[in-house]
Amino acid sequence: MGRIWIAAIVVLVLAVVGVGILSVSQLEEGTNTQGARIVHFTVESAFVDRSMRETAVIPAGTNGRGRPLLVFLHGRGNDEDGNLDGEMFAALHSLGSRGPVVVFPSGGDHSYWHDRDDGRWAAYVTGEVIPQAEARFGTDISRVAIGGMSMGGFGAYDVAVHSDRRLCAVGGHSPALWTQASQTAPGAFDDQADFERNDVVGLARAHPRRFARQALWLDAGTRDPFDPGDRAFVAALRAGHVRIHVHRWPGAHERSYWRAHWGAYLRFYAKALARCG
Repeated sequence: MGRIWIAAIVVLVLAVVGVGILSVSQLEEGTNTQGARIVHFTVESAFVDRSMRETAVIPAGTNGRGRPLLVFLHGRGNDEDGNLDGEMFAALHSLGSRGPVVVFPSGGDHSYWHDRDDGRWAAYVTGEVIPQAEARFGTDISRVAIGGMSMGGFGAYDVAVHSDRRLCAVGGHSPALWTQASQTAPGAFDDQADFERNDVVGLARAHPRRFARQALWLDAGTRDPFDPGDRAFVAALRAGHVRIHVHRWPGAHERSYWRAHWGAYLRFYAKALARCG
């Protein structure tokens, strides 16, 4: 009976503070976390006016204190648990003491992580996700990177170019980039004006040096439908003498492609974070 009461108290405490260990059922069956600790918590966001679920991955052998922070933004139709792949855990484990705490926030179905009518999504990332992760886990406030896949890749660039916060690295993995509003996916922007405020390619052409404040990365599969926008973005940066790491590997705009490259992704962030601060 004593053990039952202890278990009940633990569950109650976790519920009160809004932090808990992610249940195994929320991972793919057979996923090896390589000893990493997974923490689920909820943020009451003033910027998007709702409760936002977030997931943090704490590397094995640490409580997170003093580690760098990587904020990773999910793609359209995904959620904060959508990137908890075995390949991600293996890549994080391989970094050893250089491995960052990784926080996966929730961006809704199609927020595209920018400030718009239904919420200030970029402000949520910089004003709530990052500082709350630093407060909860004691991460190094001088070493922060941001990246994402597809919608999240667009969001990472957009957050970086509009934020005053210093970031160590920004990465887009198959980023959803367009050169014209007429090309965009339904729901990606509120209207023409919203697109123009957040036209990442246009900003790179007009103000390339805004992207030069951090290490930059872009990768995409050889069959990725966003290839024209991605190439236009890279060309604009290089025309402005801004360096960006670019990789084009065989594959399409799909999860199997991203899972195959987690090792390269996390090595890039770890290297940039180690040089930062």
